[in-house]
Amino acid sequence: MSPSNPRRTAVAALGLVSALVLAACGNPSDGGTTEAAATEGAHAKINLSPQQDRVTTGKVDSIAAEVPEEIRERGTLELVSSSGSAAPLTFYATDNKTVIGVESDIAYLVADVLGLEPHVKTVSWENVFVGLDSAKYDVGFSNITVTEERKEKYDFATYREDNLGFEAKKDSGLRITGPESVAGRTVAVGSGTNQEKLLIEWSEENEKAGREPVDIKYYQNDSDVYLALRSGRIDLYLGPNPTAAYHAATTGETEVVGTYSGAGATLQGLIAATTKKGSGLVEPLADALDHIIDNGTYAKVLERWGLADEAVTNSEINPPGLPRTTP
Repeated sequence: MSPSNPRRTAVAALGLVSALVLAACGNPSDGGTTEAAATEGAHAKINLSPQQDRVTTGKVDSIAAEVPEEIRERGTLELVSSSGSAAPLTFYATDNKTVIGVESDIAYLVADVLGLEPHVKTVSWENVFVGLDSAKYDVGFSNITVTEERKEKYDFATYREDNLGFEAKKDSGLRITGPESVAGRTVAVGSGTNQEKLLIEWSEENEKAGREPVDIKYYQNDSDVYLALRSGRIDLYLGPNPTAAYHAATTGETEVVGTYSGAGATLQGLIAATTKKGSGLVEPLADALDHIIDNGTYAKVLERWGLADEAVTNSEINPPGLPRTTP
């Protein structure tokens, strides 16, 4: 396996998410579970309790042997994720101390394959990278997007698509398939985000084509966004697809009506396990990810968190990332 190995999933695509028919089924604080439909008519329970009953798999000796000797002898895989992440990425169970989410579930599976005990730490976003730089942590599973700039300091083994999600009020009848779908629509977005950049580009494209621009709105927090969505003051909210899908699953008030690559129209953005460049871990990480993809445990984890639409077919080492921003 090498950086040039074509491990890519689909190229950038704008797709409707009929696979994300999501429904709320009770208060998570009552029974510790909620439900999401990974595919229409097929519901999977989301366990929010400390007793996670995680999906597990066995050690693969040939892949474990690829791990640098120092880590093998230590016997642990030091994992890090951002404490600022939201459900279903990395968050706390109902005991407010057990780290759960799709990121930790995939990290645990990788540790299983490598025969290592996973130690998961949550830190602020910037300290994820500080810890990787200092070798305090071996690998980051923290919804980290591959970028050309980051590739100078880190090695990446991909494990999920990086998609943005358009969230609308339940049964809105909206379907977002391109810039024309949001012409004249009122759309909320976070300031300074990749989502804002996309929305501004689409609005400008609409104007050039003689269509109405997008009425872009900014809110300070998510609660204000969802209040505006419920009251009809906005038509759509554009944010990260995992959090949009999870919100739809746990409230039943909204639905994801379209997704788009976080890298834009010509490149599918990818989320990757991130390790210090030259650490010797990227090959075993990618091989471990390929193994769990092949044996089906990876799919079970994504289905568990309602993210089956972000699956990749194999793990790619250091693929093309988001381009540098021109000053």
